[in-house]
Amino acid sequence: MFAHKHLLSIDDLSPEDIMTVLKQARTFEEINERPIKKVPALRGKTVCNLFLEPSTRTRGSFELAEKRLSCDSLNAGGSTSSTVKGESLVDTVRTLDSMKVDMFIVRHKCAGAPYIVSQNTNAAVIDAGDGKHQHPTQALLDLYTIWKEKGSFEGLRVGIVGDIAHSRVCGSLVPALHRMGAHVTLIAPATLLPARPDVLGADAVTPYLDEALPDLDVVYMLRIQMERLESAPFPSLREYNLLYGLTRERERLMKEDAIICHPVPI
Repeated sequence: MFAHKHLLSIDDLSPEDIMTVLKQARTFEEINERPIKKVPALRGKTVCNLFLEPSTRTRGSFELAEKRLSCDSLNAGGSTSSTVKGESLVDTVRTLDSMKVDMFIVRHKCAGAPYIVSQNTNAAVIDAGDGKHQHPTQALLDLYTIWKEKGSFEGLRVGIVGDIAHSRVCGSLVPALHRMGAHVTLIAPATLLPARPDVLGADAVTPYLDEALPDLDVVYMLRIQMERLESAPFPSLREYNLLYGLTRERERLMKEDAIICHPVPI
């Protein structure tokens, strides 16, 4: 039984909660193979997609899920929102809440924005990515992919490579993997690591990708988030790619059954 009203952080979920979500996702995946990809699970409910930061995959995934679950959806973010006129997030939410919205899906450039929304509405709130803080739904999707491919998390060795300091995906995925029993190694130069990488819950940290690859069951690659960088963390992208790019040569260092993941964009 899933008893949570909001999903504001992966830390809201116990291992049992996570497995409930993954097993439910597996039952819904079958819908994609039907001629009519629709079930009445959320009929009569209204979901507001409040996306105040650019998104392609996350927004598209939520909109498609809403349609397939038969709910009514409202898109209230972007250039069509009154926030471009200076309306505050709180005022926007309170206005939409007065229209009896049942759920908000929130994407925002500022960490903590979904929590602020949850404090100003009676509706449920799902964090679809907030600043450098969290991206719990992306983490759940990644967990589902790993679970499908590997069957279990216990003892699995996962390496996360790249811009960990600016990745909200890491803020959700690392603690979730650790909670599910996986061993997580962060692989990045010091300039792309947070000041306290241990706070994420990783088991190890190393700058040496080539040494780490042979032991990994899952290699999770991250892009460099240039839009969040205040200064260059390395001399050039070419030099970074020489040390941390997943080339064909590096792929040959991996286990035969290892899988590669990437949250995209690349």
